[in-house]
Amino acid sequence: MTQKLIAFDLDGTLLDDQKHPLPSTLTALRQLEQQGHLLTIATGRTLLYIEDILAETQLKNYIVCNGSAAFVDGQQLVKENLNPQVLEHLITQARALKIDLAVLTLHEIKRLTNFAPEQMTKAMTSFGKALPDFDAHFAEQHEIYQALAFFDASMDATFTAEFPAFKFVRWHPYCVDVIPRAGSKAETIMAVAKHEGIAAADTIAFGDALNDLEMIQDAGVGVAMGNASPQIKQVADLVTADNEHDGIYQALQQLDLI
Repeated sequence: MTQKLIAFDLDGTLLDDQKHPLPSTLTALRQLEQQGHLLTIATGRTLLYIEDILAETQLKNYIVCNGSAAFVDGQQLVKENLNPQVLEHLITQARALKIDLAVLTLHEIKRLTNFAPEQMTKAMTSFGKALPDFDAHFAEQHEIYQALAFFDASMDATFTAEFPAFKFVRWHPYCVDVIPRAGSKAETIMAVAKHEGIAAADTIAFGDALNDLEMIQDAGVGVAMGNASPQIKQVADLVTADNEHDGIYQALQQLDLI
C-alpha cells in the first residue's frame, strides 16, 4: 500500500453545518489511520479555534492559518509570520479607511478596531465564533500569523496592489484572511508531504471554498464537496456529496481508500 497524505478543510468540508464531523467521517478517519495514511486538517482557522475539533477527531496533524503554520504529531514543522513592518502599514491604512482588522497568534485573536462590530460579528458567527475581544496594541506585542480584514470585494484590488507581500484570501462576503504571500495551504501540504517522504502525486485534498482552491489544484487528487463554490468544483478531480450527506466517506470509497 502506498501511503497517502490526505488533507481536510474544516468548515463546509470535514464539519457539517452544526460544526461537527459526521459519524461516517469519523469512521473513515479511523479506517485511513489504520491503513497508515497521514491525515491532516488544513484550515484557515488558528490553533485556538480547532482545539475542540482535534479532541473530537483525535487527529494529531494540523495545518492552520491557511498554511502559515503546520504541526506533525504535535510538533511545529512550518512557521510563517506576517512581516511586522508591512503589517504596521496595513493597520495604518485600514484605520485610515475605517476598515476593521483582527490579528491572530496561534492561541489568541484580538480585534484592533471597532468601526463596524455588526459586520465583524456576521463574519465570525458564520463559523460559530464570537466577536474577538478588543486590544488596539496586540499586534505590536506578538508574532502574528494571520490577520482578518473586514471589507467587501470592492476593496480587493486596492489591498492586493498596495500590499504585494501579503495574500488576501476571501472566505466571507465581509472578510478576507491576510497571510504571507509565500504561504498557502497548498505549499504547506507539500512541505509536510516532503518531510514525511510522501510524493506530491500521493496527496489528496478535500475542500469547498476559495481558500482551498490552490490545494485542490495542486494535490495529486483534489476533491470538491457538493456544497463547494463553482470555482472549486471546476478545478477538482472529483466532486462528491455535500458536507451534510457523507461527502467525505463517499469520495474515499470512490478512491478505493476505504
